Amino acid sequence: MGFADDHLIPLVDEGLGNSAYLLDLGDGRALAMDASRDLRALNATAERRGLRIAFAADTHLHADFLSGAVQLGHDTGATVLASAAGRRAFAHKALVDGDEVDLGGLTLRALATPGHTDEHLSFLLLDGSREIGVFTGGSLIVNSAARTDLLGPQRTEELARAQYRSLKLLTALPDETAVWPTHGAGSFCSAPPGTERTTTIGAQKHANPLLAAPDEDTFVAQLIASLGTYPAYFDRLGEINRRGPGLLTEQPPLPALSAQQVWALIADGGYVVDVRAAADYAAGHIPGSLSIPLRDQFATWLGWLLPDTAPLVFVTSESQDLSEIVWQAYKIGYERLAGHLRGGMDAWLADGNPQTTTSFLTASRAAGRPYVDVRQESEFAAGHVPGAVHIELGALNDSAADAPTGPVVACGHGERAMTAASLLERAGHTDIAVLDGGPADYTAAQGQRLVTGTEDTRL
Repeated sequence: MGFADDHLIPLVDEGLGNSAYLLDLGDGRALAMDASRDLRALNATAERRGLRIAFAADTHLHADFLSGAVQLGHDTGATVLASAAGRRAFAHKALVDGDEVDLGGLTLRALATPGHTDEHLSFLLLDGSREIGVFTGGSLIVNSAARTDLLGPQRTEELARAQYRSLKLLTALPDETAVWPTHGAGSFCSAPPGTERTTTIGAQKHANPLLAAPDEDTFVAQLIASLGTYPAYFDRLGEINRRGPGLLTEQPPLPALSAQQVWALIADGGYVVDVRAAADYAAGHIPGSLSIPLRDQFATWLGWLLPDTAPLVFVTSESQDLSEIVWQAYKIGYERLAGHLRGGMDAWLADGNPQTTTSFLTASRAAGRPYVDVRQESEFAAGHVPGAVHIELGALNDSAADAPTGPVVACGHGERAMTAASLLERAGHTDIAVLDGGPADYTAAQGQRLVTGTEDTRL
């Protein structure tokens, strides 16, 4: 079989900023590349096209999601393809640099491309002797390269130098070779994230600023300087992926719990996660609950802000999909899901339980308070309110005690700010307000201009 463009189907996880790929091999079989444990989209696509997953390949030991390769091996009999250097503790075809796998007309060649991780492989897809495209995982990505600090600060420079050599190897491929990265826009594995998800070798030679670096030292300095913070759960998943995530035989449940059962879980060290819209949370919520609105980025903030060792109970609205909560949690290894509050806040209040409210203010009503900006540093530097205090949301668990009294908390729209307000409330802060909007709304209402850089007050 020859390769055609419609044989490759990207499957984008907008929340994590990653792409998995389904490659139609033309004979009823398919290859899955860097599939997440949340296999809903991949399985639906395969079923729609009448495909059986015959191969499941991973470019590296993922830090930002649990791999679906083991599950695919169980469900479809897929052969798992992965680096021998990863020492994975489950059945797989262990590959080293230069190894080839016959896909039945097409060939997959392993290329050792360390940098993002030690054992990273890229996979070059060949049609005969023609290089069609390369699955670059966390090596070469659109207009950048993936971060090299996930194995600890003591190894960041070493891995950045390995990344330099890996990109030199990849860019020796013909210019017309397609580049199919895993990490892309929105991924905390990117350094920094771009907006496009696929590219070509030739396009990257012209557009990627890291490839324009005149030498290795300059490349390393540029790459390291671009590294921001990343979610805490990244430190756990690589080892789980090496051992192999637990198999699932059915969709994990999310039982309905009474208000009394929720109280018991709180008393036992559990957390209440309120996944309703920010405005609903502001209007009334369980005291001490954490606001993480259910949206594409839900898994990121769940994994950044809460431990995976405590039971979690969720407050939802009637229209929300409980299975979305479950799969977003399970794909990052959060499996202690105790259930959801039956009847939501109406049932909580009907049972005589207390609620707390949070001021959710428009920009014109938010003046006169200390302004706390909880966005990422790159967002803050690109434009923020004069005099803003900058505390990244991911740092608030450790920095809440240092936040100013009576602040208005803000992000880009209000969702992360409401999460931050809930953390401050848990830490004992009172008189907290959240900005319904972003810094441009605030400065416009106050007759100010945004300032750039990071010289304003930060904690």
